[in-house]
Amino acid sequence: MKTVLMVAEKPSLAQSIAKILSRGNMSSRKGLNGACSVHEYTGSFIGQSAHFKMTSVCGHVMTLDFIGKYNSWDKVDPAELFSKAPTEKKEANPKLTMVKFLQVEGRGCDCIVLWLDCDKEGENICFEVLDAVLPVMNKPRSTERTIYRAKFSSITDTDICNAMNHLGEPNRNEALSVDARQELDLRIGCAFTRFQTKYFQGKYGNLDSSLISFGPCQTPTLGFCVERHDKIQSFKPETYWVLQAKVNPEKESSLTLDWDRVRVFDREIAQMFLNITKMAKEAKVESVSKKEKVKQRPLALNTVEMLRVASAALGMGPQHAMQIAERLYTQGYISYPRTETTHYPENFDLKGCLRQQANNPYWAETVKALLSEGINRPRKGHDAGDHPPITPMRAATEAELGGDGWRLYEYITRHFIATVSTDCKYLQTTISFSIGPERFTCIGKVVTSPGFTEIMPWHSIPLEESLPHCEKGDLFPIGEIKLLEKQTSPPDYLTEAELITLMEKHGIGTDASIPVHINNICQRNYVTVESGRRLKPTNLGIVLVHGYYKIDAELVLPTIRSAVEKQLNLIALGKANYHQVLEHTLDIFKRKFHYFVDSIAGMDELMEVSFSPLAATGKPLSRCGKCHRFMKYIQAKPSRLHCSHCDDTYSLPQNGTIKLYKELRCPLDDFELVLWSSGSRGKSYPLCPYCYNHPPFRDMKKGMGCNECTHPTCQHSLSMLGIGQCVECENGVLVLDSTSGPKWKMACNKCNVIVHFFENAHKVRVSLETCDLCDAALVDVDFNKAKSPLPGDETQHSGCIFCDPVFQDLVELKHAAMRHPMHRGGQGKRQGRGRGKGRRPGGRLNPKKPKDKMAALAAYFV
Repeated sequence: MKTVLMVAEKPSLAQSIAKILSRGNMSSRKGLNGACSVHEYTGSFIGQSAHFKMTSVCGHVMTLDFIGKYNSWDKVDPAELFSKAPTEKKEANPKLTMVKFLQVEGRGCDCIVLWLDCDKEGENICFEVLDAVLPVMNKPRSTERTIYRAKFSSITDTDICNAMNHLGEPNRNEALSVDARQELDLRIGCAFTRFQTKYFQGKYGNLDSSLISFGPCQTPTLGFCVERHDKIQSFKPETYWVLQAKVNPEKESSLTLDWDRVRVFDREIAQMFLNITKMAKEAKVESVSKKEKVKQRPLALNTVEMLRVASAALGMGPQHAMQIAERLYTQGYISYPRTETTHYPENFDLKGCLRQQANNPYWAETVKALLSEGINRPRKGHDAGDHPPITPMRAATEAELGGDGWRLYEYITRHFIATVSTDCKYLQTTISFSIGPERFTCIGKVVTSPGFTEIMPWHSIPLEESLPHCEKGDLFPIGEIKLLEKQTSPPDYLTEAELITLMEKHGIGTDASIPVHINNICQRNYVTVESGRRLKPTNLGIVLVHGYYKIDAELVLPTIRSAVEKQLNLIALGKANYHQVLEHTLDIFKRKFHYFVDSIAGMDELMEVSFSPLAATGKPLSRCGKCHRFMKYIQAKPSRLHCSHCDDTYSLPQNGTIKLYKELRCPLDDFELVLWSSGSRGKSYPLCPYCYNHPPFRDMKKGMGCNECTHPTCQHSLSMLGIGQCVECENGVLVLDSTSGPKWKMACNKCNVIVHFFENAHKVRVSLETCDLCDAALVDVDFNKAKSPLPGDETQHSGCIFCDPVFQDLVELKHAAMRHPMHRGGQGKRQGRGRGKGRRPGGRLNPKKPKDKMAALAAYFV
């Protein structure tokens, strides 16, 4: 019996596919990484009995990054990132140990079936999975085939079974095109981002962005927004005049006529036309025409159109809409939501999809009418050769999906029903009038067949005032003729929907990456999302784009990225060489980078106008150890300290508050210490600004506070305040927070574990002595006499917080309110008390971590 490993892109997808293929007769278990399950069943595979193991990854298994030292911003010239810096594939999420998990499940398997998403990214993940699994699988005999690729567009019984019966092979060229894009974006983006971030954050204090990023797609996206902003700013309104006439076909009704000249920009000429028409007493009908017109039903729905509608009509950001669509897809409600195609293949079961919607109260009548009268073949759209258009694959209710999920599903379903409905037909009547020598017109529309507008009422023909029955030569009395003064108005800021249209038109990004690029320019504080989901550039976004235009317009114009995207598509089609495209593109951007660096003064001139220099920003906080003058604390992201006398800038931990720490000084460099805190429910620790940026000891890394400093005698260091090894993470040490009284606590210097103890104690000190059982430092506690929990009215006690029975009920473990991504620390070797090798508090050797972490933590404090 063969063993077949099958791998999907997400755990929920793996479960759905396994349930369909096994007809529900499967057993399930958790994988070793805890995130992915394995579903097992027996069946037939290519005419042989087989044991199937269905599991998944969680998106990309690997990510591309620079090796070792090239990840340091301080040690490497950004120019080296274009060619000299070697790259390597690293696990995308090391905590998931995905490679090890795949190898454990793949060991001893004979075949592998890849059920990854059917797009270029999915093909790339196929080869990431194969790289992990093939070395441990059974070796094939002679020319026996072992690798199979399943192609599917929806999670339905028909589609999944059909994919299993028509297995193909993964596409190496498409995977290579993704590798090329990843490497280009990494090298180009990192080089420009590192250079301009360090350059401008070293000069200006109120940029309010932790990263001045550049991206080959992100920057042209921002360019579109700023281009519209510039048009608004340079717009000069012009006054114009419009002649408006009203006629009275009947005594109590009036009809407003539109002037055939539309408008004039000269006041005197407009007045002349008014005087001429006022001389006439009646309006004469010159012609009456009636024409049957058609409003076409929409093309089938692709990703870009779905994102446009989600933003413009549903008020959802593109990335949020994409996440909801992916969830609807993995739950089997819609087909694959990443597609450029707007044309259904001839064999697509349109009636089957429509029948599933026959019982939904919102559109049941429309659907039943279509099924009985016969559906219309959807309009011929564009076939990109990827996936069918986005289609509802099963019925759903608002109660099932709720909120945004239902609103997006409802739109997708209504759009699909509209594509198989008839066109909207209406009769348009145009009446042409003459008043003196001037011509006027009025138009009326009457719907003869609503067609698709019944299911998409927002597209319906608006109800207009009914036109009178008249014939050529009829005369109507004039009710009023007047001159309206108006002004031309500027365009508005781009909406997300308009931006998506521009990105698609110019080939910036793909249907999958467009939402990511828009989200990036929002997160970087380059644009803000205003009402109506309009994107208004910030000062920083405007200055960056104007700077690029000043130095090298191609950095921000869509042309060069569009050309690169075409080359990447040629790699995917096997018509271009991966290495040649990579080398040629990097050479172009390397030259542009060097020119950008040499010409940065041009952008700096614009920065000077909009932003304040570091010396003029922030408020005095702590003294510099070199000149003993006050350094200024700059709160704008990224927060930092700047000494204007020495012209030095010191980075600080982010996402918290910084204040002076009792005017105490570091014994190594005489800098005044500051205290970082994430709030009353979080962690806090002191740090020396100089040591934080320039580690004083070999076992320390940049970005360490006093709670990780290995100074042997400093009263704030790990050596003096460390109590014992963390109960959760491998490398952390629980350190006393000496500022936390009277609600005393100690916190791990690596993870977010916090231990509250000895509330209302007068003093808590870490003793020089250690516990005989667990090597943790003993703690000396002085309680207030009135609130002492100690027996016999005692106020002082010394003991181990892990082993001492007196302290047992006074210790409570919690987690910090939030983890802070910028809170970094090294993995250096630990010394000193409480850090005995392989020991846990309580004298126990390190056990294997149980599955339930919280149960494990609780066990340590029983």
